[in-house]
Amino acid sequence: MENKELTSRCENCIVRQFNSLRAMTKEELKCVSDTKINKKVKKGEALFAEGDKLDGIYCVRNGVSKLSKLSANGKNQIVKLASKGEVIGQRSVVAEEHVNLSATAVSDMEVCFIPKDSIVKTLHTNPNFTLEVLRHMAHDLKEADDVIVNMSQKTVKQRIAEALLYLKDNFGTDKDGFLNLTLSREDISNVVGTATESCIRIISEFKKGGFIKTSGKRIGIIDEKSLKNLIEGF
Repeated sequence: MENKELTSRCENCIVRQFNSLRAMTKEELKCVSDTKINKKVKKGEALFAEGDKLDGIYCVRNGVSKLSKLSANGKNQIVKLASKGEVIGQRSVVAEEHVNLSATAVSDMEVCFIPKDSIVKTLHTNPNFTLEVLRHMAHDLKEADDVIVNMSQKTVKQRIAEALLYLKDNFGTDKDGFLNLTLSREDISNVVGTATESCIRIISEFKKGGFIKTSGKRIGIIDEKSLKNLIEGF
């Protein structure tokens, strides 16, 4: 028990190496650790909703969250999947704005909620931390730019193929060759920006073409090369 308590301390946590918290000093990390709250979030539960005012940020220790925005026609657009090591809500806290996205667990999660005061205080006193926060926000902007370009220049088939390869590359596969992270057909359609019916039809086409295999909601990639060729327009 004592060992688990030690590893859950921010200054001893390996997860922080993947985000801006790595630029904090040991003393700053101790202060954060003293105020943070560990939370377990069940699959399907929300961390926060679009329009909420956040009193802190979430650091993902385990699991995956989808960050989505509700459009005027009532459809959700998933703009990002946040996994182990990533920080959620950072932009809202820094800019002192209401969040413009919702965060919902797509698998069981363990997160650390870090109160706003610890973050803001360190932004004012530690320029290395401020620079790291800026770098991560710049990276998020670059990813958002890529999403916009993909939406305008790639077909729905190409975007679905790209989404499947992204899931394989970032979350891996199980012993049977199925993707470790199982997204519903609706979630996949919300990632690529199409109707759920179109997503179901294209996944069925991919299966008939021998590119993928399915078992219920689960998807496994059989012919990665053909999917890559499709994405590149061959």
